[in-house]
Amino acid sequence: MTPIWAQAALVFGLALIAGLLASRFRLSTALVEILVGLAAQAVLGLVGYEWIFAVQEPWVKTLAGIGAILLTFLAGAELDPDVFKRQWKEAAAVGGASFLLPAVACWAGAHYLLGWESSPALLAGIALAATSVAVVYTVMMEYGFNRTDFGKTILAACFITDLGTVVTLGLVFAPFTWKTLLFAGALIAAFVYLPRITPRAFALFGGRPSEFEAKFLLFTLMGLGALATWAGSEAVLPAYLIGMALAGSVGRDAALIRRLRTITIGLLTPFYFIRAGYFVSLPAVLAAPLGVLVFLVLEMGAKVVSVYPVARRFDRPHKDAMYTTLLMASGLTFGTISALFGLSNRIIDQAQYSTLVAAIIGTAVIPTLIANRYYLPRHLLPRDEAEDVREARAETALETSDVRS
Repeated sequence: MTPIWAQAALVFGLALIAGLLASRFRLSTALVEILVGLAAQAVLGLVGYEWIFAVQEPWVKTLAGIGAILLTFLAGAELDPDVFKRQWKEAAAVGGASFLLPAVACWAGAHYLLGWESSPALLAGIALAATSVAVVYTVMMEYGFNRTDFGKTILAACFITDLGTVVTLGLVFAPFTWKTLLFAGALIAAFVYLPRITPRAFALFGGRPSEFEAKFLLFTLMGLGALATWAGSEAVLPAYLIGMALAGSVGRDAALIRRLRTITIGLLTPFYFIRAGYFVSLPAVLAAPLGVLVFLVLEMGAKVVSVYPVARRFDRPHKDAMYTTLLMASGLTFGTISALFGLSNRIIDQAQYSTLVAAIIGTAVIPTLIANRYYLPRHLLPRDEAEDVREARAETALETSDVRS
């Protein structure tokens, strides 16, 4: 057990460093954890100790997977049904635009510029078109936008984009069998009946030290996740749908959401984000940077061309529209899942996988950094968050003036 405890200590140590850096520079913790994981892999690789963190160990993959599932569920649960009913046209338009043109552009770039075969190029287009619910939700939560109509509309648009990713990936590459039908039937039944069953179960058995609510949700999410992977889909898909279905009950239970966040953010997501950064080999990327650069330029360019005009059409000011566009350009969760699906099913090889994952992680970091640095819509921040931002800016200005004097 000693190696397991040592690896767990390494992950939480890196997560502590990431948390301090994120707080100091007012960045998203998820993004900094990715960068810290990437830097740790590079440093340990230089001295020949990259094996210290065994990212492919089953227990690491399990904790990271549960973290992604719970984070995706929480993102779905934050979708206010009333807001979704009012803003569904904007969410559908932004989400659809965020998927279609970027998928085609990245497919064309992989096929015609990088010389990839048709199937690998198509998988690259699907993977890069995805928007990371995990990254976007974490940013929304840290700034408080998840409590605003603006943030909830962006999260709804993320759902539309990722639904397009999952459906396209399934139609093109995943086998359609009786297992698929069984999974679809179970998911529809859960979506319809869980909103009726869950409040009654919580009323009868909840509110006790045994934490019935958390165990009930974990049982449901893990069960549907197992059914999804058995049918050739991905475990995070039912998590998002169930989160949306329970947004009217679980999503409005502030105490339960707070407890689930503590488990998710404090224990599980460091394994997901740090592991994602640890996957990238800087020497491999530096040896062949063209593919990563092509994908980054095409993905970000296509997102701006497709999403920005749609956001403006719904009367979003320039800064709000650019912030929406750049967040929709943030990939990670479904992108890395799609890439790993392609590698596992021999659609892409190891070199293509490394290039694709490096580009996906780049899309998780670069657009969000630009968005929060230059286009943060402070006028939409909740009051307490806005005050924190103003105080941080005042402190920075004071420090600058002291240095100059």
